[in-house]
Amino acid sequence: MGRLQEYQVIGRHLPSESNPTPKLYRMRIFAPNDVVAKSRFWYFLAKLKKVKKANGEIVSLNKIHEKRPMKVKNFGIWIRYDSRSGTHNMYKEYRDMSRCDAVESMYQDMAARHRSRFRSIHILKVVEVEKQADIRRPYIKQILAKDLKFPMPHRVPPKKGKTVFTANRPSTFF
Repeated sequence: MGRLQEYQVIGRHLPSESNPTPKLYRMRIFAPNDVVAKSRFWYFLAKLKKVKKANGEIVSLNKIHEKRPMKVKNFGIWIRYDSRSGTHNMYKEYRDMSRCDAVESMYQDMAARHRSRFRSIHILKVVEVEKQADIRRPYIKQILAKDLKFPMPHRVPPKKGKTVFTANRPSTFF
C-alpha cells in the first residue's frame, strides 16, 4: 500500500421518478489512490444507507491538501476496529505534520499493538487538537513540556585527520 492521501467523496442514489433529487452523502476517506477512495466510499455507504455502486453515482471526488504541512500538530483519531474477539471503539492521539501522516501512524500502531489490518479499521473522525488542555494521552502530554530536553548519552568525537573525500576508491574486500 502506498502513502495515504485524504479524499472528499460526494455521492448519491441515482435519480428516479419517485425521487428526482436524492440526498447527497459526503465522506472524507484516507486511501492510497482515488480508486481505493471510491471503493471505500461505496463500502461505507452500503453499510450506512441503502445505496450501492449499482444504484448510485459519485458526484465529485477531491483530494484534500494540508493547510500547513510544515507545522507539527496534535491529532485525535476516533476509530472502530474488528479484533479477533469483537468490535471495539477507540480514541488515539498522535503528533504529526499532517492528517494523512497521523492516520498512517495510526495504521502502523494498530498493526503493531493489536495485529489489526487496514480492512478491519474504520476511521470515524480525525480532529486536530489545538489546546494543550484537551490532550488526554500521557505519551503526547510529555512531549508538550516547555523545558523538554533530550539527553545525548553517546557522543562520538570526529576523527582527527580523516578527510571526507579520498583520492582512491574504497575496497570492499577484507
